[in-house]
Amino acid sequence: MNDTLSFRIAADPPARLDKALARDVPEAAALSRTRLARLIADGAVRVAGTVADDPKARVAEGDLVEIALEPAAEVEVGAEAIPLDIRYEDDDLIVVMKPAGMVVHPAPGSPSGTLVNALLAHCGDSLAGIGGERRPGIVHRIDKDTSGLLVAAKTDLAHHGLAEQFADHSVERAYLALCHGVPDPAEPRLRGLRGVSFEPGGVMKIASQIGRHRHDRQKQAVMWAGGRHAVTRARVLEPFGTAAALLECRLETGRTHQIRVHMAHAGHGLLGDPVYGGKRRIAAGTVGEAAARAAAAFPRQALHAAVLGFVHPRSGAALRFDAALPDDMQALLDALRG
Repeated sequence: MNDTLSFRIAADPPARLDKALARDVPEAAALSRTRLARLIADGAVRVAGTVADDPKARVAEGDLVEIALEPAAEVEVGAEAIPLDIRYEDDDLIVVMKPAGMVVHPAPGSPSGTLVNALLAHCGDSLAGIGGERRPGIVHRIDKDTSGLLVAAKTDLAHHGLAEQFADHSVERAYLALCHGVPDPAEPRLRGLRGVSFEPGGVMKIASQIGRHRHDRQKQAVMWAGGRHAVTRARVLEPFGTAAALLECRLETGRTHQIRVHMAHAGHGLLGDPVYGGKRRIAAGTVGEAAARAAAAFPRQALHAAVLGFVHPRSGAALRFDAALPDDMQALLDALRG
């Protein structure tokens, strides 16, 4: 029996059906452009109640899209007995603390040693299928070199329930980050920067579209036309002079590299970020020689998914999890404090 994915076309749709679907399909569905094209060709897509098998067909704002998804098929992804830091588990879902350096999904460059490989071994046949393949029902992602909390579904009910919560942005997600400089509500530069505003309590709000960088397809970029709507809020928890700050970042949306892209746009890129951090360095005269060395040597973006909260899809209970900083990021924080 097929599952049906339903959603509506957002405002200002692209001229072609395939491009509109690629823009508006819920991220939690994990449907690539290639798979969407195949689904259109197979007649599995209906728009406003009519089969739409022409990728060049036009769509309108508000059109109801229904995509018939076949039951999950078995895939050649090996189960690997990799230790997991499990924070919660029941028959429907599992919450784990992903370490920095672990990829979530197998890919050509990372065919093994991923979180999916570990979950296949730990959970076995109870895992749900997504994307037409039998694999863990992962409804959100954390970058390889970001540590923190992640929930995966083990049943179809949990997968759909969690996906809906991520789609309507009702999941609580808070990150701890170390950034260059200290975001200051009184700074004229920030006050005049497009997409940046300040809310009560000195909370910096960054709102923009985020999409693929025009010249580097491995990167994301802030844009004002195209892309997907993204909102990040950042609050300074602890400044280190004017050189750096510990932030709490909360996601209203969950786009690829969102916090890293938004903080770089604000001029406060994350310490250690090799993609968006540029070549900026902390001067020893501002925080001390030891702290400057520790910041310069930090090998990854200083970002940790510290809080994850959602409603259990079956019981309706509110669940909330906290994860302390991993040792490497704690050591960097201690150096800045010292």
